[in-house]
Amino acid sequence: MYQKQIEQLIVLQEVDDEILELTKEIELAPQELTDLEGQLDEFEVRRGRIDEKTGILQEQKKKLSVEIEEDAGKIKKSKNKLMLVGNTKEYHAMMREMDSLEKLNRMRDDEQTAVREELLRQDEATQSLNDEMSGVQEQYEALKTTLEERLDKANKKLEALNRKRKKACKAVPPPILGRYEFIRERMEHPVIVPVSEGVCSGCNIMIPPQTYNDLQKGQQILSCPNCQRLIYWQAFVQPGGSIEEE
Repeated sequence: MYQKQIEQLIVLQEVDDEILELTKEIELAPQELTDLEGQLDEFEVRRGRIDEKTGILQEQKKKLSVEIEEDAGKIKKSKNKLMLVGNTKEYHAMMREMDSLEKLNRMRDDEQTAVREELLRQDEATQSLNDEMSGVQEQYEALKTTLEERLDKANKKLEALNRKRKKACKAVPPPILGRYEFIRERMEHPVIVPVSEGVCSGCNIMIPPQTYNDLQKGQQILSCPNCQRLIYWQAFVQPGGSIEEE
């Protein structure tokens, strides 16, 4: 009877471990989709920043082109007027004005070159972003397509495990099952652990000699004095009990 109870507790624990892992999988599966959605949203934010910067650069480029063209026209007119200048003072004034306009346009040319280079960098950033986004979008679509199927399969398996758990619980006396459930709710798995050479495998601490002697008699289910987990003597009870699914 003692051995059978231990075996059923071990089976129950194995089922609970499976249920725990499956429950995590069911909870995390939609999160994977949410994470990918978050990445796609971040891509859109980055794209917005690039588009905004590109728009500013395009306006700057257009403005520089207009200013360069306007001042080039002024320089051309001034050169034509030089032939009509009546005195040296006026001639030098016009030359200074033309020099100033030509210098300003050279600066604008340099600025325009810098703007074109930055626009090229933004185009490269957009292409890189599109490539990165395309990969994540493919993952998202693939996951979205299979998620419902995965969750349906996982939920069916969870239902089967819950049926198996109910059957396992019926095979364990209520007082012992109550202890098992009490421990399971208050500490991390495992709940029931073997003792080998006097050491509890749950907390890796040696149990008292008298408790070890009682454990070897195989007459009652004991708890580890250190971690409170249910314990059994490994050499006496070999895990292997099984419960057929309904």
